[in-house]
Amino acid sequence: MTLPPQTGYTPTAEDRASLDAWFEQYDALCAERDIERMADQAVFPLNLISDDSTGNGRSAQWDRRQFVDTMTQVMGDGSQEVTFRNTRTPVFLSASMAVVFTRSVVTTGDQTYESDYADVLVRRDGAWAFQTMIQSGWGDNL
Repeated sequence: MTLPPQTGYTPTAEDRASLDAWFEQYDALCAERDIERMADQAVFPLNLISDDSTGNGRSAQWDRRQFVDTMTQVMGDGSQEVTFRNTRTPVFLSASMAVVFTRSVVTTGDQTYESDYADVLVRRDGAWAFQTMIQSGWGDNL
């Protein structure tokens, strides 16, 4: 049996509810392809961590413009409906920091893609924002 990470912080029901609400809103923005409002959900510079096609770890920092330009290209023109089924497992490091592991199933048109990734979120002035995105396979684009 695997035990959850011991961070020394036990999240409250409000911690989890606020994080779940943040992801619900972010997923809706993704489905709408509202890239500018997606960017409003981030802290810039945004850290990105991935690996490339040669198996080397890569990292980068993006400003808002890089995020908007890249996500506009990745998310497409909106001609096909996109649906997301995400299962998230947050690990709260404190009341204002969480690492969230996501198993995602994305369907667009007749294609379905599955992936696992992690995000680091911080809470500032009561609102969550993502600060680091971690996902394999994108390093050649960084």
